[in-house]
Amino acid sequence: MSSEEQQPLKVNLPESEWRVKLTKEQFRILREKGTEPAGSGEYDSFYEDGLYRCAACDAPLYESSSKFKSGCGWPAFFQSIPGALKHHVDNSHGMTREEITCASCGGHLGHVFRNEGFPNPTDERHCVNSISMKFSDGEKAPQAAGEPEKIPEAKV
Repeated sequence: MSSEEQQPLKVNLPESEWRVKLTKEQFRILREKGTEPAGSGEYDSFYEDGLYRCAACDAPLYESSSKFKSGCGWPAFFQSIPGALKHHVDNSHGMTREEITCASCGGHLGHVFRNEGFPNPTDERHCVNSISMKFSDGEKAPQAAGEPEKIPEAKV
């Protein structure tokens, strides 16, 4: 999908260490590219303010302001924190999809679907396994170097 796939992972543990660090279900999903059952994840209907981080390596992935209700049974986001994800072609299950993984550790997060008509700024749905993430209440995404400070819009 892009040249970012060629960059080395920041957190690159052997499989034996991932098995110790993660629960059985986290390992199945994050390292073996599994999927949790629809509607079973703790973040599907969760809409608090904060930051979603990778459950494997703690890297910031999504701000809560990009989460929306899609009705698909998994948490849905319309954009990630810049540089947080890697995108890969996934030809499993007899179809071609766009897999997303954590750019820091390579953990499987889910898939991106485009042009489905959702009323969001990107017309994208990042369909993410809840178990691939952990939520940090009230936390904001770190500001990228050289990025101007975000100024909140005035409320009228």
